[in-house]
Amino acid sequence: MEVMSTAYWNRVQAAGFEVPADRPLDDLTAELTTMLGSTRPEVRDGTAYPALATWIGRGVYDDLLPGLGDGMVAGLSAGLGERGTDSVFRRSFSALILGECLERDNDQHLLPGAKVLDWGDRIAVWFLTERDTRGFVPGKGWAHAIAHGADSIAALGESHHLSAAEHAVLLDVLAERLLEQPADEPLASGEVDRMAQAAIRILRRDTLGTDVLEPWVHRIGSGANAFGKGATSDPFPPTAAPQAFLRALFVHLSLAPEPPAVRPDLLLVVIDALRMSNAPYLAVGTG
Repeated sequence: MEVMSTAYWNRVQAAGFEVPADRPLDDLTAELTTMLGSTRPEVRDGTAYPALATWIGRGVYDDLLPGLGDGMVAGLSAGLGERGTDSVFRRSFSALILGECLERDNDQHLLPGAKVLDWGDRIAVWFLTERDTRGFVPGKGWAHAIAHGADSIAALGESHHLSAAEHAVLLDVLAERLLEQPADEPLASGEVDRMAQAAIRILRRDTLGTDVLEPWVHRIGSGANAFGKGATSDPFPPTAAPQAFLRALFVHLSLAPEPPAVRPDLLLVVIDALRMSNAPYLAVGTG
């Protein structure tokens, strides 16, 4: 496949990302897919992602959405297991585009349920297996695999093909990612807020009650408690992600528009988990 110059894609961008008429769409798509793995942010973030996202949103791929999404699913396995290498860009931005495919289906109902569920399985496996959790990479821009994965989970959670059982699984996937995050690789670039937003989008489906959500919150709360763990090592790094998630979830439940129906009861559960995991700070006479 001939790779077109940066100037070619700059002209496409300047034209409002109109689909060029001088090349087959398959060729353009293949090239843009390759560009998702570029180490140059102006190629990856500035051209490939907005071009594909714009074309998906305009319906260019409506008849081709299963194939496009399958290509993005394949990208999730590119170099999977590596840490600190450039392969993360392809995986991370494939997840982002896969989320766009799901959002399009959420709006237009273009995909069979089996396809969405298959993508969901692949997203979950990748999200829990991903070992490169860098946020911003100096000189190369955003990797942000966990944030992009959360975005794709959010889109998946709003699919009309999913119901309560799948929603509970997605929440468990988010919890597992938080609780298994390596202590020496903090999620410090907004990832936890994106994960909380994904949780809220799932909760807005109003398929899950406190019988499911209370143990889910308290599982995260247990992992968020840095106190009473002994002094053999610093307990704060491994508890930072779940603690930050609880706080973000509290903010979303308190302030986000269109709260889920379970909000009043769930907010009390989250407050209880925060109280238990921050007990020394909340005791009478502290401060």
